[in-house]
Amino acid sequence: MRIGREFLSFAIVGALGFVVDVGVLYLASPHLGWYGGRIVSWWVAATATWLLNRHFTFRARPSGRSIALEYAHYMLTMAGGALVNYAAYVLTLRWAGGAWGPALGVAVGSCAGLAVNFLSARYLVFRAARRP
Repeated sequence: MRIGREFLSFAIVGALGFVVDVGVLYLASPHLGWYGGRIVSWWVAATATWLLNRHFTFRARPSGRSIALEYAHYMLTMAGGALVNYAAYVLTLRWAGGAWGPALGVAVGSCAGLAVNFLSARYLVFRAARRP
């Protein structure tokens, strides 16, 4: 089942993106705060997951666009999941305190946006090679 394999790969790439996200968040937050740092960390993590998904998850489904256009399209389509992700992050920060609260917020946000992001990537960004 191709969609199952793609979803599993997407989730594994997402787990790697989570590590990038949390790392950048904790590096950026002393300068930008937990909310501003989260915007930067999401951008860096989304860029990392685009590269990994492009080369692993959806390599059999090339977008047919230039690399710059594909990147822009990926980032725009991930914006829907990013809104869900950020809202879950903010709600988690309001509920969970301490040093682990932001990491938990990233995890909750990532899980909340997973389905939206997978469907957006599969059907909107990496769709050119799909066969009927």
